[in-house]
Amino acid sequence: MEYHAKEFTTLTTKEFLEIVKLRISVFVVEQNCPYQEVDEADEFAWHTWLQEGPDIVGYTRIIDKGDTVTFGRVIINLDYRGKKLGNKLLEETLKVIEDKYPNRPIIIGAQAHLTDFYGAFGFEAISDVYLEDDIPHINMRRN
Repeated sequence: MEYHAKEFTTLTTKEFLEIVKLRISVFVVEQNCPYQEVDEADEFAWHTWLQEGPDIVGYTRIIDKGDTVTFGRVIINLDYRGKKLGNKLLEETLKVIEDKYPNRPIIIGAQAHLTDFYGAFGFEAISDVYLEDDIPHINMRRN
């Protein structure tokens, strides 16, 4: 399994197409949540993914917020779930953040049911649970 991290301007058209197809299949179709999934942040993000052959197994995007960094759009492809690949994906994503944005706090808006998952990587809740697109979320921080 390979891990990739690329800025938007270095993605191939095919890579971006496959990323967007996966994101829409999970965040819009599977979660039944109509919203503008592809947005202006894509142009400035680092796009990272695990790949097995032609399949994108998991994906994140990293965004520089100035004093802090965030990542989101964390996905494991439905066909690859239940294999602890989310751990590998997050480990690799955090390595990219440390390399590109050393010593910056990371603040994420996590789906609330994943609080323990992110907590295992040193993230702590910094907000109450709130609804974003009718899905419970919580802000979390790692220094």
